[in-house]
Amino acid sequence: MSLGVVMAAHNEAGSIAAVLQGIRDTVPDLDELIVIDDGSTDDTAALAEAGGATVIRITPNGGKGAAMRRGIAASTSDWLIFLDADGQDDPAEIPTLLEHRAEDVGLINGSRFKGDLRPGSIHPANRVGNVTLTKLFALLFGQAITDSQAGFRILRGELIRGIDLRCVEYEFETEVLARVLRSGYRVLEIPVTRYPRSAGRTDFRRVRNGLRILGTMLRERARPA
Repeated sequence: MSLGVVMAAHNEAGSIAAVLQGIRDTVPDLDELIVIDDGSTDDTAALAEAGGATVIRITPNGGKGAAMRRGIAASTSDWLIFLDADGQDDPAEIPTLLEHRAEDVGLINGSRFKGDLRPGSIHPANRVGNVTLTKLFALLFGQAITDSQAGFRILRGELIRGIDLRCVEYEFETEVLARVLRSGYRVLEIPVTRYPRSAGRTDFRRVRNGLRILGTMLRERARPA
């Protein structure tokens, strides 16, 4: 089965080349590698192209969810790998997630909280917020999820391309997880390692994005089955 990567990037010139090289080294038979340059003002797009990626440019910056929706729509692979462009996810762990593909599995979630959070990989306030939102998600959806905002994932391509996503920003992960759970496919969680950013800074805004994630969670729970 074909395998692709879809990755959003905004001003990640300090990390994108190493991340793409790590992907190439780990998955040399990759069928497609798509980077959505989300309004970067640095050399992210040029470095991604030099690293062998097909680059989709969005101007101005539109948010992670909007960027990922563009990349998903452009993909064709049977299975898609999602990971962050900032160096916090380790491409060497991709094979560990891929091992769990199965006919009834729609999403393989790389859980930071079941795995190893390296010092400096998450701000203490963000960790509290993430854990709180994840516990609420698990309660609302009746699923033993430990990391509802995980960015490192493997998804069934046909499934995710068939979902009408509405997300714009960092509520992307929550909406995808909720929709896959509603699809009838199983969601698996596999421990992964989370590292500090290798360069740059995050666009995540604690209050703004936390409220958007919460709103998405409640909306998806209220959606008719």
